[in-house]
Amino acid sequence: MKTKILDSVENKNLKDKIPHFEIGDIVDVHCRITEGEKVRTQIFNGTVIARRGRGINETFTVRRIIGGEGVERVFPLHSPNVLDIKPVRSGKARKAKLYYLRERTGKAVKLAHRHSDHTLSK
Repeated sequence: MKTKILDSVENKNLKDKIPHFEIGDIVDVHCRITEGEKVRTQIFNGTVIARRGRGINETFTVRRIIGGEGVERVFPLHSPNVLDIKPVRSGKARKAKLYYLRERTGKAVKLAHRHSDHTLSK
């Protein structure tokens, strides 16, 4: 009984259209930022290094290098603050979690390109 109620509440808050992206893909995540009364959209571009959870609890981790420093953000997949996820480039990965990229710098961070349907949309 309890799970039926929880499932019905969860299903109402799930997003309908989520683009297909995998570990190793480079994605643009459009997220809503609220600063005081202002609301703006910020794009976080980086490599997906992890996905975890299922249903309403599903999250993914995106990593990028800014000014020689690695920055990671964890995004809830079904959050209303995540406006859009656009896959840019597909990367070849043989592991489920790419935490080993944390120790790499420069060109060693780049993953081999895997042929896919991701196109640059500008």
